[in-house]
Amino acid sequence: MSEAAAGRVERIRVALTAALAPAELEVRDDSHRHVGHAGARDGRGHFHVRIVSGAFAGQGAIARHRAIYAALGALMQTDIHALAIDARTPEEA
Repeated sequence: MSEAAAGRVERIRVALTAALAPAELEVRDDSHRHVGHAGARDGRGHFHVRIVSGAFAGQGAIARHRAIYAALGALMQTDIHALAIDARTPEEA
């Protein structure tokens, strides 16, 4: 993984940890699988997030995704082109 990619993964990890206090968090950079993709030309990456957090209790999938997007804030505009999300409560994990 390049230094730039590692930095993006770390920024994503820090933002999600601060906002959602996950019990488990995996952030994977899948950008290498999308080389040449039109959306990747702007330099932003493709990521997969698996997050387990008690903050998702009582929330449906859409609310969980919104909470993740809110936690990532400006990173969605500067670093992330595409984001695959697996968001669960500790009981669901």
